[in-house]
Amino acid sequence: MNKTVNINIGGLFFHIDEDAFQKLTRYFEAIKRSLSNSSGKDEIMKDIEMRVAELLAEKQKSDKHVINSKDVDEVIVVMGQPEDYRIDDDSDDNATASLNSYTKSRKLYRDKDRGTIAGVCTGLGHYFGIDSVWIKIAFILLIWAGGAGIIAYLVLWIAMPKAITTSEKLEMTGEPVTISNIEKKVREEFDTVSNRLKNADYSQVKNGAERVGNGIGDALIKIFGAFAKVLGAFIVLFSTIALLGVCVTSVVMIFSSSMPENKIVEFISTPLGLETPLWIQGILFILAAGIPLFFILILGLKLLITNLKLIGNIAKYSLLAIWIIAVGILISLGINEFNQMAYSGKTVQKESFNITATDTLKVKFKYNDYYSKSVNDRDDIRIMQDSAGNAIIYSTNVGIHLKRTDKLVPFIQIERRANGKSFAEANERAEKVKYNFKIVGNELILDNYFLTDTKNKLRNQRVDIYLYLPNGIVYYPDANVEHYLDGSNSDFDYFYGPEGYKYKVDNLDLKCLNCPNDENNPDEGNTENVSVTTETDSLNKVTVKINGEVVSETKSGTPAKKGKLVVDENGVIIKK
Repeated sequence: MNKTVNINIGGLFFHIDEDAFQKLTRYFEAIKRSLSNSSGKDEIMKDIEMRVAELLAEKQKSDKHVINSKDVDEVIVVMGQPEDYRIDDDSDDNATASLNSYTKSRKLYRDKDRGTIAGVCTGLGHYFGIDSVWIKIAFILLIWAGGAGIIAYLVLWIAMPKAITTSEKLEMTGEPVTISNIEKKVREEFDTVSNRLKNADYSQVKNGAERVGNGIGDALIKIFGAFAKVLGAFIVLFSTIALLGVCVTSVVMIFSSSMPENKIVEFISTPLGLETPLWIQGILFILAAGIPLFFILILGLKLLITNLKLIGNIAKYSLLAIWIIAVGILISLGINEFNQMAYSGKTVQKESFNITATDTLKVKFKYNDYYSKSVNDRDDIRIMQDSAGNAIIYSTNVGIHLKRTDKLVPFIQIERRANGKSFAEANERAEKVKYNFKIVGNELILDNYFLTDTKNKLRNQRVDIYLYLPNGIVYYPDANVEHYLDGSNSDFDYFYGPEGYKYKVDNLDLKCLNCPNDENNPDEGNTENVSVTTETDSLNKVTVKINGEVVSETKSGTPAKKGKLVVDENGVIIKK
């Protein structure tokens, strides 16, 4: 039967038998003797005891477990014999031999000694075996991605323990926690502190605040340096995409004249219109917008790569001069373009119908299948060739306005409009707008387009058709009229009803003669086939019929007044 004793090692409590206790005591005494001439002897012994306590704690299977000689021998094998791992200044062969049998593993700690703020990034760098700078850059990216980097850093700051003891610092870097390494680590720290004290300039002690400020400044420089790298990457990405877009658009504009029927005109609208050819606009656009984007790209590359020099001063100032000239030309052309649209002119053509005020007037639009394949094409403008091979401007900028007249017969007024730099030029350009219509009996047939020569240029040409209707006439619009109906300057409600039905002019109203019930007078309730039966001032039965079917029947003895039920526009039956 062996005697047991209770001991405290490194702050941990153990039950240990007497033989094991004596063996462990001799082990510690041998270590102390081997460290008799070492600097920081107490610190080394403290770290060794804490490491031994950790190893013994791993051996404990329960609170009642008693440490025996076998457990102590296994700990000594891990820690090493003092005489085998003694570190001399001129030899470390034994330490190297011990390391060869060690499998490198790391534990996650915060390295406050080498860290900038809390040592989180440096600790992660030790654990993953990479430079901590990359981890810092990753945190900065996460901060810019919505602030997640700050939260992650704070969580890791709280969760990761700080490497305080020598054993923890060795575990953090993946070095084996042996007597040799503990002594070596403590000596290194002791020598570092000693050298700092020896080389310290005590005359600068009073400037401590300045040194702290410099340290903070250096930290900020590092942070802003990493931020500059990230910002440079974003600038390079977006400036490259924008520069490619400018180049593609400019190339399309430059070569637009060679495209079939110049279809590009339908998709590109520039502030300069067509007063300036598109190929000239394309050249000016790539110079005015492309050169600044090129310099922004250079800026982004310089943020990413220090001391980068891509272009010389001659090229730089030459591009700047070209950009100033291009912008100046654009401003000049813009002023000229504004002057070209300064005045508005029009020509007016009137024609009456040979029908009475009680007749029916039919109205419809037609298209020319040489230029288009549908009467419903709107807001269409093209530079095309007519059947004779002449270049023309084709446009469907046509609108019809309904007006009221006190005359006995209806009539039509065609107004061709255009802009110019003077009234005379605007009127002359409006006269050259070619628009056709015809009256066949009681039917008005209108073109859905107009033509003009390309020499007249695009100057807001438009055709407005004013149809004057007398009281009592029946207006019968085709279904395609709705695509060209314009409510401005009209006397009748723009939403008078659906096209394709007959409407009678009643003062300023258009009353539909053959619209379905749901289209005719939509704001009024439907009272057809709704009946109320009453007897002796008491409501005995209410029967509601819609389209001949009974939809509701109510019996009641409550006194009620005579009235009627109506169905409003929402289908709700109400009593009036």
